[in-house]
Amino acid sequence: MKTILMTSVAVLAFSIAAGSAPAQAPADPAVDACKSTGLLALQERSPDITDLVMDMESLAVTKADTKVGDVPVKMVVLGEAYIARKEKTGTPDRFVCLLGEKGKVLLTFFTAQ
Repeated sequence: MKTILMTSVAVLAFSIAAGSAPAQAPADPAVDACKSTGLLALQERSPDITDLVMDMESLAVTKADTKVGDVPVKMVVLGEAYIARKEKTGTPDRFVCLLGEKGKVLLTFFTAQ
């Protein structure tokens, strides 16, 4: 009886942990928008940039109800991303991305740590 109870608890704990793993989470449209817009902005400044890899474990995606001037901000994405240059990535950069109405990216900002 004790073995069955312990096995049941272990299976339940594993199921909960597996269900909340960030790597298995479906893609978030806000994160995708920030990534694609951020990559384009970075490539305008430096054409040798080939990719932008978001660190999914560091991301914080938060709904917002605020304004910058007269522009409504509906979501904020914060986290770390690796900027790849010719298939070589360095240390992660911190970023902030502001999204407005209808998921429009208003700002992406990257800074070295």
